[in-house]
Amino acid sequence: MRSVEFRNVTKLYHGETIVEHLSLTIPSGKFFALLGPSGCGKTTLLRLIGGFEEVDSGEIFLGETPITNLPSNERRINTVFQSYALFPHLSVFDNIAYSLRVRGVETAIIRKRVGRIAETFGIERHLARSVTQLSGGQQQRVAIARAVINEPDVLLLDEPLAALDSKLRERLLMELVDLQDMLQTTFVYVTHDPLEALAVADYMAIMGPEGSIEQQGTPREIYEYPVSSFVARFLGTTNVLEGVVAKKDGVCTLQVTDLCTLLIDESSQTSGGARSLVDGSVARISVRPEKIMITKVPQEGYLPGIQGRVDKMFYNGHSTMYHIRINDSTVLRVFEQNEEHTKQEVINYDDMVYLYWFSKNVVVLEK
Repeated sequence: MRSVEFRNVTKLYHGETIVEHLSLTIPSGKFFALLGPSGCGKTTLLRLIGGFEEVDSGEIFLGETPITNLPSNERRINTVFQSYALFPHLSVFDNIAYSLRVRGVETAIIRKRVGRIAETFGIERHLARSVTQLSGGQQQRVAIARAVINEPDVLLLDEPLAALDSKLRERLLMELVDLQDMLQTTFVYVTHDPLEALAVADYMAIMGPEGSIEQQGTPREIYEYPVSSFVARFLGTTNVLEGVVAKKDGVCTLQVTDLCTLLIDESSQTSGGARSLVDGSVARISVRPEKIMITKVPQEGYLPGIQGRVDKMFYNGHSTMYHIRINDSTVLRVFEQNEEHTKQEVINYDDMVYLYWFSKNVVVLEK
């Protein structure tokens, strides 16, 4: 297992810049998720690591070893593609054994290693079958088994679960996490699904639509402390408000026009670097829907106490999402768990409600 590092990498396609002066470190032995919207350059980075594309400038390192100009077959890196790219004319056994045969490994050793990894993936009973006879989930296991049997330093996964149904995808995600934990290989997982990335990653990076790295860190750090409106909105639902900073007697507030005055706890603005707030400057803040308390009765001792009307409700079984219209231009989203044994009031369409949250849950955005 080794880390992967991009140093000031630029890649062009037909004169169009896909990534520009990009620097990124993927830590060794971790499950790393690369997340971003379609067309942002995620798969391009994966192909650059794998050696399927060449950089136009900059360098790529595998651990301390420069691999920028190394052919793909000389890199200890394997890839699981979205289509799996299995050989349809070969059996499951022969698909898994393919790379070992190319390397000239002895037949007895191949049988032993294929048998062992097939048992690990729960596909030992299917070794004699054609891969075309397998389900999508079984094919995915074969593709990963083929990729890891020769013990690569890095395993690249290019949205390998995209074609599967939600239940199967959820189960295989957990299997991938267990597999990475067992192998301790560096996994680089490309996805455009925030929930997938949050569920599996030890570390992650968010790519913006222009091919730049917007933020990197642990899933909790990025979700709780997004640095920008783009990251906050892309990694789940949030409420973004803009106002003027006011500082007096050590107290920092944000005056949101025609809405409220928000108290900002500057001591909680720690992840991703301290946010510098200047008196009289314009700032944006993010408040996640699940951080907001909703009630039909005014509560003493809580802020900000914004009043609004229930405009929309989305019942999800375990939870409800409310859209609260504050005025003609502002709608706040509130997420509430459906805990009937503790809930004291029922909230319906058109009810007048009050919204409260703690100042520590107000995150100041850098842009």
